[in-house]
Amino acid sequence: MSLSTHVLDAGVGRPAAGVPVRLESRAPDGSWRPVAAGRTDADGRLGDWPAPGAGVHRLIFETEEISAFYPEVTVAFRITEPDRHHHIPLLLSPYAYSTYRGS
Repeated sequence: MSLSTHVLDAGVGRPAAGVPVRLESRAPDGSWRPVAAGRTDADGRLGDWPAPGAGVHRLIFETEEISAFYPEVTVAFRITEPDRHHHIPLLLSPYAYSTYRGS
């Protein structure tokens, strides 16, 4: 399994390059542990991170350069099929964002 993300800046209608993103996994005691970090490429993508495995994880997007209203967006998700690829895109506009499980 691998994990990828894609950040789209809907306010300007193009991918968001250079966005810092962190991946964390929730430990049994409820605390979060860092797994990986990186920045989106010129196409707004960051991909093929190693599999974090089954459980609860989160991507933390540092979006202050894109949105004055949302300096950070955290997307928590649960992996129940660790053998499958998981793609978690973020669509960001000045006053709203959305995400979904992509393919």
